[in-house]
Order: sequence, then C-alpha cells, then structure tokens
Amino acid sequence: MHKVFISGSMRIKNLDTNVLNRINNIVNSDYQVIVGDANGVDSSIQEYLNTMHSKSVIVYCTGNKPRNNIGHWMVENIKASAKPGTRAFYTAKDIQMADDCDYGFMVWDTTSTGTLSNTIELLKRNKKSLVYINKLKKFLKIRNVVDLEYLVSYMSEIAKDKAEKKLGLKRKIESFKNVQMNLL
Repeated sequence: MHKVFISGSMRIKNLDTNVLNRINNIVNSDYQVIVGDANGVDSSIQEYLNTMHSKSVIVYCTGNKPRNNIGHWMVENIKASAKPGTRAFYTAKDIQMADDCDYGFMVWDTTSTGTLSNTIELLKRNKKSLVYINKLKKFLKIRNVVDLEYLVSYMSEIAKDKAEKKLGLKRKIESFKNVQMNLL
C-alpha cells in the first residue's frame, strides 16, 4: 500500500477545496495517509479524514502522546534526542515520515520553513511531492532541484532570509545541484 505524507503550514487552518479534492483522490485510491500531530494543516487534515471515516491513517508524533489525534488512529511515536518543544524535537517525526512515505503532499503558505523542510527531506530521498501554494491556489510538482528553486521563487525576501537562517536553504539547494552534476 502506498503511503502519502501530508503536511503543511501551521498558519493554515482552513483547507481549500482543491486540497480536499486531492485528499479525496488519495483516500479513494486506497493510499495510507501519514500525518503529523500539529495544529494548522495537520489537525485540519485529521478533521477532514475523520469526517470521511477514513481508517487508513497513521498519526506521527514526537514523544509519548500526540497533540492531536482526532480520529483516534494508530500512532507512531518517534523518539527524539532533542529537548522537548524545540524545532529539532518536532523535526524528528517529520524526518521519519519522509523516510516512511512514498510521496508527499504539502499545503504551503510560502513562508513556513517546516513545510519547506519537509519538501526538501523528500527530495533528498528522491521522493516526489506535490506542493499546494495556498494563497495562489496552485499545485507544483517537486521532482528535482529545478522544481525546488521554482518553488522557492514564490517566497518573499523576508521568508527566504528566514529559511536561510533556519535551514541553510542556499547550501541545501547547492548540494542538490552538486549531486546532479556528479551524476553527469
């Protein structure tokens, strides 16, 4: 069974019809959904899946207990060595979801470094993701570094600076380019 890692910005509370339609396709294709436990897109996805009475869902959390598990689904508890409550603590579950999935579906506000980081983690693993840019109501397929650079072009300079400080964005993009150059 294919697994789809669905994630998104914590600031997005309401899911667009385009996103709901895509989730319908995922569920109707009998794919398993893996989702985090955060507020925002994660909890909104959970709410929607619960209204669909979807059973094929796994909620990932870092630590002992998920912050949100609206449908009382199976939980995958991820151990983290980082201090509880820190970015590194919560990133541990995101990295595990990137490892465990076959595809990613991200709902992005063009500023969330967490959602961008998840997209990058998938790309590192040669896994495709579909990113929905919420305010533009636009889907982008991310399959390679060119797609990633195009995605980043939608960010404001302030958001890019934030991503640079938190993620080392330029270095990550360059590392993808170096890998591609080495393949040639």
